[in-house]
Amino acid sequence: MHTSASGLGAARLPLLIALLWIAVFTLLRAGLLALVGPHSVPPALWLGIFLKGWMFDLAVVSVTCAPVLLYEALLPNRWRQHGLHCGLRWIWVWFSVLVMLFGAGSEITFWLEFATRFNFIAVDYLIYTQEVIGNIRQSYPVPAIMAGLGALAALLTVLLRRHVQWANALTLTRRQRLALAFAAVTLPALSLTLTNVDQMQGSGNAYAEELSGNGLYSLAAAMRRNELDYDKFYRTLPQAQADAILKGLDVERQPLSRAVATDEEDLASDPLPFKRRPRNVVLISVESLSATFMDTFGGTKHLMPRLETLAREGLLFRNIYATGTRTVRGLESLSLGTPPVPGQAIVRRPNNEHLATLGEILKPQGVESFFFYGGYGYFDNMNAYFDANGYKVIDRTDIPKEGVVFENVWGVADEVMFQHVIKTLGTEAGKDRPFFAHVMTTSNHRPYTYPQGRIDIPSPGGRDGAVKYTDYAIGKFIDDAKKQPWFKDTLFIIIADHGASVAGKTKLPVDGYHIPLIMYAPDFVQPGVFDPVVSQLDLAPTIVELMGKNGDDHFFGRAFFEPGPPLQRAFISNYQELGYLRNGVLTVLLPKQRVQAYKVDPHTLETTPTAVDETLANEAIAYYQTASRAFKQGALRIDMQGAWLRNARRDPGKALR
Repeated sequence: MHTSASGLGAARLPLLIALLWIAVFTLLRAGLLALVGPHSVPPALWLGIFLKGWMFDLAVVSVTCAPVLLYEALLPNRWRQHGLHCGLRWIWVWFSVLVMLFGAGSEITFWLEFATRFNFIAVDYLIYTQEVIGNIRQSYPVPAIMAGLGALAALLTVLLRRHVQWANALTLTRRQRLALAFAAVTLPALSLTLTNVDQMQGSGNAYAEELSGNGLYSLAAAMRRNELDYDKFYRTLPQAQADAILKGLDVERQPLSRAVATDEEDLASDPLPFKRRPRNVVLISVESLSATFMDTFGGTKHLMPRLETLAREGLLFRNIYATGTRTVRGLESLSLGTPPVPGQAIVRRPNNEHLATLGEILKPQGVESFFFYGGYGYFDNMNAYFDANGYKVIDRTDIPKEGVVFENVWGVADEVMFQHVIKTLGTEAGKDRPFFAHVMTTSNHRPYTYPQGRIDIPSPGGRDGAVKYTDYAIGKFIDDAKKQPWFKDTLFIIIADHGASVAGKTKLPVDGYHIPLIMYAPDFVQPGVFDPVVSQLDLAPTIVELMGKNGDDHFFGRAFFEPGPPLQRAFISNYQELGYLRNGVLTVLLPKQRVQAYKVDPHTLETTPTAVDETLANEAIAYYQTASRAFKQGALRIDMQGAWLRNARRDPGKALR
């Protein structure tokens, strides 16, 4: 039986599927809005959320339906009722519904974790499928979920059977074919021309802006914008002016070697909480460790008793902020001491070898540098980056299997990795040369599994259990280290790579970037509290100066204990928004050369919009512009013999002019 159609009838089935997709997108948007609640998104913004959302939804369905429209336009009438093509229609209807349902479920999961639509993180998840798929399988009952989604998609396909059968019996005229082909080409082109991911912005409420988008659209935009050219998208200054600003921020600079005591006679005049220099440094960067997990910073769950003790017995930093929201951003900051350049972190970019990292700076001066990771270091390009920048890399592949008491998709349990660190550093200490070890933990990560019997929260224990287990593992590591001959000469530094969550009403919620930092060495670090506002990127030059080595002036960061007034500034970012926190004001550089400013409450860290201070804006531009240009033009490099090619702060733009 043959059926003829006129007008839109020839596209009835694709149109119905498109409307179904839009309906699901709308329900998803409404559900996420209800999840966030009116306390976070004022009702006055709701209409705008849905109007913008439908615009992005239409752009997505116009692209996804285009291949089907083109297929129908090109398929000859004599083949339309053939069993193969009739079967293909049933398959694509079922598959499109399945993808729609799976995408909605994925967006809900992603939102619960990050409070955003798909972004750079989702792009990374598509690249590192082993870890990501393994993480999902260990966190959720994937077979049952996929079976349920498949069954639901089949049910919806059955409900649409009349329309599928109608399409199978359809014959098309030449005019209808031309109309379908025209729609397949022009609708996507028109939609993508009229829409831009930046149109999500403008409401002043981060939740509203994310809800107004479409996850698939945002994912495609993130793939295109994996790297943002600072000079193209952000406000700039003449480089000479930027250089002058950075020099002015460092006018009080003196080498720390003049301030740190080198023997007992100098201690009386030494303002620092150190009796002597450390010979070795062990830097532990803890996965997703927000300051609020500690009772010291207002936590109420008593999740970190060992770190609380170390904080009391060591030097606690109250006001330090992570530069970003991903591990690679923290590793970039801690190793390279540079502001977070827009787009992808330098750790994952090409041409990132032989940069002025801690490894490259310390190695020519007789310090052996290590990077320890309990997972597979190819993830996020960590192995390649650290190996090419003066570190000896040790990851999951180097840990003997017989010593692995527990592991999940992200890596061995933290206690296993720390035991291997003890063994390795013991061997290194026997060579009678100092060492610097950067240890990256993994256990505080979904699926939040860890060895049973270590803490009072059974595994899997969610975020709380993972945090408490990480605390246990660090405490055990310190206990084991105390038995080593190198312990008395070693400074232990515990810091987060980033916070656990950066969800908030603004794109850069300051409290989400607040992290703990503890310096512990009972033989030579005096207990105390350090109150000035500092950045994660200030730690790299601090380590160099505390060890009494040269090269701290290669970092954009400033060592914590330098004489003179502290800068009281930090850097926070989320790939596109570049924040500069100083004097209680958060200045944010955005694409399209925009600048915004927020007043930061000193107690709650809540932000309220305020007028842009041009002095602070220019300081932010000077830092971010110079850092971005320095990497792009190769000015962050260091040669193989250890002769430094640039001085980022005494003449930060010299290599750029």
